[in-house]
Amino acid sequence: MRIGLLTDGGYPYATGESRLWCDRLVRGLPQHEFDLFALSRSAHQEDQGWVRLPPRVSRVRTAPLWTPEDGTLRGSGERGLLARLVTGGERSYGRRDRRRFTDRLTALATAICTAEEAGTGAVGGPGAELFAEGLYGLAELARERGGLHLALRSEDTVRILEAASRARGAGRTVQSATVPDLLAFAAELERALRPLSLDWYDQESLGAVDLCHAASGGAAALPGLLAKRFFGVPLLVTEHGVPLRAHYLATCDTPYGTPARALLAGFHGRLTTEVYRQAAIVTPANTHVSRWQRRCGADPAKQRTVYPGMAAERFGQVGEAAERLAAAVGGEGAGGPDTLVWVGRIEPAKDLIALLHAFAEVRRAEPGVRLRVFGAPADGDEATTYLAHCEALAAQLFPDEATGAQTEGVSPVTFEEIGGPEIPDLAEAYGAGGVIVLSSVVEGFPVSLVEAMFCGRATVSTDVGAVVEVVGGTGLVVPPRNPKALADACVALLRDPERRARLGAAARARALELFSVEQNLAAFHGIYLELISHTPVRREADTVGAHGDPLPFATPPEARLLGHWTQPGPHHRPQPDPEQCDASVPSRASAAGSRPPARPGEPEPGHTRGPESEGVCAIASGPAGDGDA
Repeated sequence: MRIGLLTDGGYPYATGESRLWCDRLVRGLPQHEFDLFALSRSAHQEDQGWVRLPPRVSRVRTAPLWTPEDGTLRGSGERGLLARLVTGGERSYGRRDRRRFTDRLTALATAICTAEEAGTGAVGGPGAELFAEGLYGLAELARERGGLHLALRSEDTVRILEAASRARGAGRTVQSATVPDLLAFAAELERALRPLSLDWYDQESLGAVDLCHAASGGAAALPGLLAKRFFGVPLLVTEHGVPLRAHYLATCDTPYGTPARALLAGFHGRLTTEVYRQAAIVTPANTHVSRWQRRCGADPAKQRTVYPGMAAERFGQVGEAAERLAAAVGGEGAGGPDTLVWVGRIEPAKDLIALLHAFAEVRRAEPGVRLRVFGAPADGDEATTYLAHCEALAAQLFPDEATGAQTEGVSPVTFEEIGGPEIPDLAEAYGAGGVIVLSSVVEGFPVSLVEAMFCGRATVSTDVGAVVEVVGGTGLVVPPRNPKALADACVALLRDPERRARLGAAARARALELFSVEQNLAAFHGIYLELISHTPVRREADTVGAHGDPLPFATPPEARLLGHWTQPGPHHRPQPDPEQCDASVPSRASAAGSRPPARPGEPEPGHTRGPESEGVCAIASGPAGDGDA
């Protein structure tokens, strides 16, 4: 089948979210054809180029959700060709179109400003219906007339937003919005609704696909909503995180006032609810995401949890070595038996401060233990400052220790980066420790935990995000922000090598069963078939009659096969003239004779098959009653 893969700030760009997952999906399902419809987030992302695409990607369409410094919009269609956003150029609306725009935007703004909490399960409420009416009405206007970009940046838009924010039923925070707040929200609304103005909504683009698969909710799913609205294409939404939650967290860093942030939250909440309402199936990556989706209005009957597939082969050598060593030495385990390892991006959410305090407790119980921290700071000055703070705390808690008067002191805590001669790759980092520690206070799907499980390592982690779901019973889980509990769990595993080896083996088996690329591809292949099986067939014009009814056998199955099946043969000869048939073909009665066959299935005398002469009808090629017509 032909899949329309919808992305926002990710694949096929070399940088972005869900890039690896999308690439594995496209390469792992060779029986399907993929069309990519990608939204870019910045000029820097576009400058980084694309990843190398497999041959089964037949077409790529891209468009920006960012505005260059000159304020103009630009987009691209097929790779290497310039295209455009269908905004109608500088054309303004006439009287009828202005009234139409005002009505649709008023419905949208009223739904956004209502005091009812958007995105919290009110799927069938009046606010949801108003939002859908306004959203699809603006999409139809943009498709027919264009000009939506200019209209959303006009003074009329600000007036409509102001009237909606002052209307009865609007939230208290929204009612306090000032003109600068409304201007800021209008600019963000125009940017968020740019997918409505794209030239993707015709029979040659999204109308030609069998299924739309959005790699995330939000802006990526907007083209899928319109494809379903205009062409009836089913929509599948996959979320490895929670876009609405990410928006709530990101707005704290914006310079906008509280009313503008409330308006943005209302829009994204309504959009999230509409996406879940229209999607045929929603596939969360774990139970943590699934709970958020249900809170935002997703129907539990539509949810299918599909764990993200991860490449297990890169950790296979370390994991298999751990199994062999555990079997050879009677359960002693692998890695440094007196070493704790932490792997990840260094940022405040990982709570390395708590880990260092917990390690101080571990050192009191087991003085010979080391802690190795592998990772680099995340992007931004905050992460760099946090790393410096952690290094200063480690130096204060654990001064350099020397084993003798003539030896150099070494700290039991080290901060290292992967790629050096000692630790050349990620698998070696996990292999350097006997116990892998995760100390996060905020976590979605714990990738580092799954990688440690692939390596056959016992783990100690905090109960955040999807940790409990991932670990199952193969590791120890403690409350977050509790250094004492974290230290006790680490000491328990360090003192019990048999238990450590047993948990590591169970963790590897669980990871190979649930979190491999193969299970991910098999799950989505089954979902694709399920969706298509419930989707009405959009028949071609030559397979239906005058009243739209299907014509049986209008296209024979062998017509779709290459080779001799489609070559003209004797059975494709033009129908002979009836008079010639009557003159040259004996009647069936005379050909059959009066004597029945001697045995069932034995041909009668004089009726052996041979080359047909010109003008002989096919009906005379066998005895009576043998079904050869």
